[in-house]
Amino acid sequence: MNPFDEIAVEEAVRIKEKDPKTEVIAVSCGTAKAQETLRTALAMGADRAVHIEVKDDATLQPLAVAKLLKAFAEKEEKKPDLFILGKQAIDDDSNQTGQMLAGLLNLPQATFASKVEIENQSLKVTREIDGGLETISTKMPAILTTDLRLNEPRYASLPNIMKAKKKPLKKITPEDLGVDIAPRLQTLKVDEPPKRQGGRKVESVDELIDKLKNEAKVL
Repeated sequence: MNPFDEIAVEEAVRIKEKDPKTEVIAVSCGTAKAQETLRTALAMGADRAVHIEVKDDATLQPLAVAKLLKAFAEKEEKKPDLFILGKQAIDDDSNQTGQMLAGLLNLPQATFASKVEIENQSLKVTREIDGGLETISTKMPAILTTDLRLNEPRYASLPNIMKAKKKPLKKITPEDLGVDIAPRLQTLKVDEPPKRQGGRKVESVDELIDKLKNEAKVL
């Protein structure tokens, strides 16, 4: 499981432990291998799981995943109060799905969360930003994406792993949700950055200014 997603599952389970009426639903979009990830989530404490299964040769881009999650949420009889996602993928580092889901559902979002507090359908989130921390608050339902410092996920115990095998895991397809997952983007070319040239010493400030102006052309 993606470590950011593992943190998301842990946070959801901790919320449930504080409020036992909460239901935690783990959702994964992917090939048959995604079921292993879902079983891990169930062993950690999720109540049920949904596998949106795609073919082995399918390419899932962030927008398609966001559309699948939106369609799934809209089909749920009880609408989710909180969507918790890992902040980014670990293969392409996209960092897009949570934000896209918020846009599609027209819900507030709190990304890069390092601390989460919930009280009376109000969400208070501390975010990690460049140069420090930012605290924001919003009403639920909302979208939350997790950063590494939010929590430390638990290890699934053997009894819980066994119990997870009996928990419901439902399989559906993008077609069941009416979502077209065809890729919208195509990578045309990938180039390496130019190799960095070695530095040089100068004898004076005047020489440095001359080289910055006439050679580097940055002045």
